[in-house]
Amino acid sequence: MKISIPSIFLLAVHFSIVCAAWGQGEQDFPTFTTLPLPQTPPFDLLSFDYYHQRCPQLEQIIHKKLEQWIAKDHTIAASLLRLHFHDCFVTGCDGSILLNHEGSERRAEESKTLRGFQVIDDIKAEVEKSCPATVSCTDILTAATRDATVLLGGPYWRVPYGRKDSRTSDEKDAQMLPTGHESVTTLLELFQSKGLNLVDLVVLSGTFCPNSNTLFSCHSLDELTPDGATFVCPGAHTIGRTSCSAIQQRVYQGLNGTWGMPNPPIDARYLDYLQRKCRCAADEYVDLDAATPTTFDSQFYANLERKMGLLSSDQTLYSDSRTSPIVNALIQTPSLFRHQFAVSMVRLANIQILSGPHEAGEIRTNCNFVNSYQ
Repeated sequence: MKISIPSIFLLAVHFSIVCAAWGQGEQDFPTFTTLPLPQTPPFDLLSFDYYHQRCPQLEQIIHKKLEQWIAKDHTIAASLLRLHFHDCFVTGCDGSILLNHEGSERRAEESKTLRGFQVIDDIKAEVEKSCPATVSCTDILTAATRDATVLLGGPYWRVPYGRKDSRTSDEKDAQMLPTGHESVTTLLELFQSKGLNLVDLVVLSGTFCPNSNTLFSCHSLDELTPDGATFVCPGAHTIGRTSCSAIQQRVYQGLNGTWGMPNPPIDARYLDYLQRKCRCAADEYVDLDAATPTTFDSQFYANLERKMGLLSSDQTLYSDSRTSPIVNALIQTPSLFRHQFAVSMVRLANIQILSGPHEAGEIRTNCNFVNSYQ
């Protein structure tokens, strides 16, 4: 789809309006004309050279460990993206998702399909050998997510360090995560509450997945009934997958009219493929990007133009007047996605951080437990 000069003008005006409405200020809101990467950390107590003296080998350790893990299982990279999003979007980037105790976010229903915990534990153990009680689990997860993106062919961005780890984690907080079925308005409100903006919403839409506790039986389409199980959706939508149980509403609602939730248009051939693939195998996996599922690229947005958005919330990005200009710009100029993804990931990683001597955080020596419990 070609974008006309008036469309580009309207897009620029739209971004300016959104910037003012969201109260971010020009210095914090990346425009599509320049898409600058942040040059300085947004908080005084975060620094790009925070570990240069404290743990100079940190990034080398993280990168080497990730190469080993991804060589064994390339899907773990996408899982780290999702794990990082879950951590930051709940109570801020504080490593609370890593705490493993009764009643923690990690034990919540919404977190049951998260993966990547062992990767962070492995990196943390190696870091502790070189730099004991120095590097937070939150900083490790943040940097590991960046390196995982790079190893998938995605962009590189500098990570400011100095975050502390939370001492608390509550499973009820996980309920604030997007489910994948929200309207654009609801998603905008959620992102705004975290200090993110409209562009971040479009670019980061692939880092959250629908949360569902419903698995549908293989009966006739009129007899689909819940059986009670969970789905898996590990990672960003440009590279991730989901199970058939998570898309039953999307695939079958147009036929039987149940559930009463909006279901954006879907390509007839793609719908036929999904129905045949998922009809009798609810635990079967489906690629979120049907065209280039293992490549970090902007093809996900081109799929929306062809009505091949697997999730309802994905397809709505193309049909909603507030987000469609951004989607069209990403389709027209794929390099914008890579650059803006890096910008938005930096912004995500700085949500409600714990830093400095007066914050109620710590440097965990084991990411699974607060220090007093070890």
